Amino acid sequence: MLFKTQSAAVYGIDANIIEVEVDVSPARDPKENFQTVGLPDAAVRESRQRIRAALRNCGYEIPLSQITINLAPADIKKEGSGFDLPMAMGIMGAYGGLVKKELPEFVMVGELSLDGGIRGVRGALPIAIAARARNIANLIVPEVNAREAAVVSGVNVYPVRSLIDVVNLLNSGNGVLPLKVDTSQMLGETERGAADFKEVRGQFTAKRALEIACAGGHNILMIGPPGSGKTMLAKRVSGILPPLTFEEALETTKIHSVAGVLDAAAGLVSTRPFRAPHHTISDAGLIGGGIIPRPGEVSLSHNGVLFLDELPEFPRNVLEVMRQPLEDGNVTIARASMSLTFPARFMLAAAMNPCPCGYHGSGQRQCQCTEPMIQRYVSKISGPLMDRIDIHIDVPAVNYKELRGSDSKTESSAQIRERVVRAREVQLNRFAAAGERNYSNAQMSSRQIRAYCDLGSDSERMLERAMQQQGLSARAHDRILKVARTVADMEGNPQIESQHIAEAIQYRTLDRTYWA
Repeated sequence: MLFKTQSAAVYGIDANIIEVEVDVSPARDPKENFQTVGLPDAAVRESRQRIRAALRNCGYEIPLSQITINLAPADIKKEGSGFDLPMAMGIMGAYGGLVKKELPEFVMVGELSLDGGIRGVRGALPIAIAARARNIANLIVPEVNAREAAVVSGVNVYPVRSLIDVVNLLNSGNGVLPLKVDTSQMLGETERGAADFKEVRGQFTAKRALEIACAGGHNILMIGPPGSGKTMLAKRVSGILPPLTFEEALETTKIHSVAGVLDAAAGLVSTRPFRAPHHTISDAGLIGGGIIPRPGEVSLSHNGVLFLDELPEFPRNVLEVMRQPLEDGNVTIARASMSLTFPARFMLAAAMNPCPCGYHGSGQRQCQCTEPMIQRYVSKISGPLMDRIDIHIDVPAVNYKELRGSDSKTESSAQIRERVVRAREVQLNRFAAAGERNYSNAQMSSRQIRAYCDLGSDSERMLERAMQQQGLSARAHDRILKVARTVADMEGNPQIESQHIAEAIQYRTLDRTYWA
């Protein structure tokens, strides 16, 4: 007898609906013949052991028979254990254990344990989106994945704990109710006890640079001696970024869901990600990869912050793979069997010492490094990568008076965030008026730079002089204009003035100091 169920396979951050066709017939030999076809991987092929044990331990004994399961379309590779549940339901349906003859209105995913329990899977959110796109009304998922799937409106999400729950749901509709969530409430949830800029003493210039970076979504590099507060500043960046929109939260959650790092209790990424990988990370760990490509740290930082501490300690080949995502906002991973693209629109915050010992030019401790040592150290970061970093800022050591002084003049993250949000609103309104989908000035194309970064004669002369004296590239020219546009937006000025250009140029002086 033939019985059909439906499941889904995740590729990149999207899912495809998979039809699970189960055929059972009398066994032709004393041994059971259980075959799965349709390009299954090892985890899918091993499911026959889990399915038989789970059904038996739930009281459903499978007679000796020949079972053939086809996962269609057959030319798409199927991987993971999420096909356990639909395959088990297909077998039960083929033996007459289900009232329905087919299940076209259901998609189901879940890994089976030997006692019939249902474990969580990756990618429940993109699966729910795929089900809605195919006008499939119902989705059966493990209870642990229910909140993220329920974020998608227009699909009834049924959280289940065991095979028995699924059988009761399909046969009588009893026992399990669809889960409903309030997405506005989920999105409004913020981190408690987040680090605050008020705790950082001094470093007003660095704070100003970070505020500009957050207001325009610009990449920033902080250079200073050990203990100057670079890491402390970076960890507070996500607290002054604008809140996520629902579309941004949904896209970010899809990536975290596919990668298997989503907080099941939250169900939705409600705050901008902050990722800080160690400098021993591989290029595949940073950019993504694998036989079946998975998102890397640059994609997990999508719509948030990627912090690289001790930047020159990262292998050069690892840093160079960031060129594409920094420029294009996405990562394309090509394999012989497939090519996948992951979103990677993040704000890069990096920190480094000025030399191997860390005290070159500090004035407080004597540097022990020779000029060739310093040159080798800073040359680990290539010029093309530096060009893609909008703001370079010197972070000097904090003196004793600032360290022990009153914090009455120190602004909190909430105060800084208000200004950042206002500046972002100016940018969003500008782009929306032109029918463009940019979120920040850092994402402007060359055409948009020409349209929105018109300069007066004084500003033009100042920029030309800086380009000639510092030997800046065409990409650095565009970065300066983007930063100047952000500074003007923070002041509510529709025109870029000479002082805005001057401040933007100031944030490129490290090109001349270290990379001349």
